Amino acid sequence: MDQLEPTLLVIPLLAVLAPLFARSLSRWVRIPIVVFELVLGILVGPSLLGWAVPSDFVAALSEFGLAMLFFVAGSEIEFAAFRGRSGRAAAGGWLISLAAGVALTWILFPGEIAIVIGIALASTALGTILPILRDAGELRTPFGRAIGAIGAVGEFGPLIAISLFLGSRDPGIESVVLLVFGLVAGLAIWMAFRMPTGAMHRAVNATLHTSGQFAIRVVFLILSALVALSVVLDLDLLLGAFAAGIVWRLLMRDAKESDRRAVESKVEAVAFGFLVPVFFIYTGVTFDLASLMETPVLLAAVPLVVVALFLVRGLPSMLAAPAGSTRRDRFAVAFLGATGLPIIVAVTGIGVDEGILPSAAAAVLVGAGMLSVLLFPLIAMSLRGERAVPAAAELEDDRV
Repeated sequence: MDQLEPTLLVIPLLAVLAPLFARSLSRWVRIPIVVFELVLGILVGPSLLGWAVPSDFVAALSEFGLAMLFFVAGSEIEFAAFRGRSGRAAAGGWLISLAAGVALTWILFPGEIAIVIGIALASTALGTILPILRDAGELRTPFGRAIGAIGAVGEFGPLIAISLFLGSRDPGIESVVLLVFGLVAGLAIWMAFRMPTGAMHRAVNATLHTSGQFAIRVVFLILSALVALSVVLDLDLLLGAFAAGIVWRLLMRDAKESDRRAVESKVEAVAFGFLVPVFFIYTGVTFDLASLMETPVLLAAVPLVVVALFLVRGLPSMLAAPAGSTRRDRFAVAFLGATGLPIIVAVTGIGVDEGILPSAAAAVLVGAGMLSVLLFPLIAMSLRGERAVPAAAELEDDRV
């Protein structure tokens, strides 16, 4: 408890400081808040100041934060984006990324380690990108929808790959288990499509500003049910969290616009005001900076992995760029598609726990993911420049 108490104080303090730092620098350069959360976590962690230390309690909160990040990502998916060329191209681009990532790594490190690193390189941080697109007014534009499709495939695809290839069972049995989960999740999605939601929407509206908060309780019920199913089936819990977000979006599809936005605001408050910052800050606290600093070769490998992320994940993402995109826009798509961190943290954690990936190698991959979050969205939005649609235009688009 002596070690836990300062950690419980330091993490909320950093969660407050991170947006203040981001806001103070926004007049010169827009840096995602998660970058400050990660850097501040490293600063106070055991590798530097030692003010915060790993603990089981904060680790559990961090897991909830990661689950909420994937829930929000699932709830933000625009299904219309998958019906056209961008959706097919996003799926095809991800398959190319996975094959390229595994093949490139296999040349240097044959074996299961190549699968771990290949999956990490083929990921996209949709939950990290969405707030950036929202703040820039890009979420409802063709560019934003294409990025949404790329990000959805870049998060859901790796989750499937993790369950298939990094599970504790034979891949054939794992496929059957994954099929069972898919059937249950598909049934939940079908029920969300078919279920009369009028009574639920009335309950949501009646409790929006009361202690009942029916909508938020339903969110946590759906999230808990599908995450529990993932755990029972020995699949990655993030798969259940992502599916839960999709189910919730479908349940709220016919709700009044004002009610839907009010509920989204409350969910985002719980996610980005509490749990998600804990995840990113704790990722910084547990980051193995000492291994990188002690081995110059590993430190030098971090920028090389950043380049590999762009080549393996970014370039194939350009296939899903909206029709008529300029060269600048296509490269903006590539940089956003190559932005990865949550899946990298998840898959490297599994690799370390299973004894497949050395801790130092995991630090290199996570460090590269951090740099991608710092650099790639900044470059991408700079390339978009004046093409970014103001937030007011996004609201207007919603009303049309």
